[in-house]
This record gives sequence, structure tokens and C-alpha cells, in this order.
Amino acid sequence: MPTQKNPQNRVEAAQPAEHRAIDSVHRVVNVCAVAIRDERGYVLTVRKKSSDGFMMPGGKPEPGETPLQTACREVNEEIGLTPDPSRMHHRGLLEAAALNEAGFTVRAETFEYAPTDEQYEQLATLVPQAEIAELRWVDPAMARPSDIAAQAPLNTEQIFPLLAATPVPRG
Repeated sequence: MPTQKNPQNRVEAAQPAEHRAIDSVHRVVNVCAVAIRDERGYVLTVRKKSSDGFMMPGGKPEPGETPLQTACREVNEEIGLTPDPSRMHHRGLLEAAALNEAGFTVRAETFEYAPTDEQYEQLATLVPQAEIAELRWVDPAMARPSDIAAQAPLNTEQIFPLLAATPVPRG
């Protein structure tokens, strides 16, 4: 898939399409990431059992899945929230150094999910599921340096600045 970097270090795809999860030749891990903000504007981050750092809910596509399908499936598997695909807002194809794969770049089809009113209530009661060990709500403006140290480069370099500059979507 042809890509082009713009000045903000975002990778722009010709079109969101299916992709392989790991490109060992180019040392790229392709994933889908989903930003979910609560009513305060804080964003949900997750820590996998095999990791010390936090990332967005999401993950690698299964064969034949579109990025949107991957995003919805992963959110449901990891935190038990069933997203409505029509409330997913594509925020771009973003990239940064991979958190868990040394020497690789993570390239993420990034979505922001606009929860329904009922789901805002559910957000307060979420518990980790599948491979997720811990959930953490973070202000994307990053008021505390300790939050930055525990977050994936994709979050601190790309997603948090993007979210801090945009209003919380409402549908």
C-alpha cells in the first residue's frame, strides 16, 4: 500500500485496506488502534500481560479483515465494549517506534470511538479481558510526566497530541 509522510509524521494511505500484520522486510507491525475518551476527555489505554507499557485498545488484523472490522473486534475482545462501527471516526494511519517489538515501527490505522450515552456509563465499569492486564485512563494533554514514561511512543508522539487538539466526538 503506498504511503506518504506529511510534516506531522503521519503516514497517509492511498486507501484504508486490508494489510498483513507483520512486515519483517520493512520491520513494520501493522495494527489498528482505537482511542476511546470518557466524558472528561480522558483516553483509555491498556497494558498487555506481556508488556510494561500502555497502548490503545486494538491489535493486529486477522486474514481478510478490514481495519474497521479489526478495530471493532479488538475493542470487544480486550475490554468487553461492543462498538457500533458507524461511531468509529478514522483519524489516520499513524506510525512510531513499536513498544513491544524492538527495532520495528508500528503503523496503526487509528480510529476514535464515540461511545453512546449508555456506553459512557459502561466505561466506568470496564475490566481487562483477554490478554489485557490493566486499564488506565489518561489525560491526552499529559499533565503528569509519569504517564508519559508508561505510554507507547505511538500514544505520546501521535495519538495524544491529535486528541488533545480535537473535541471529543459525540456520534
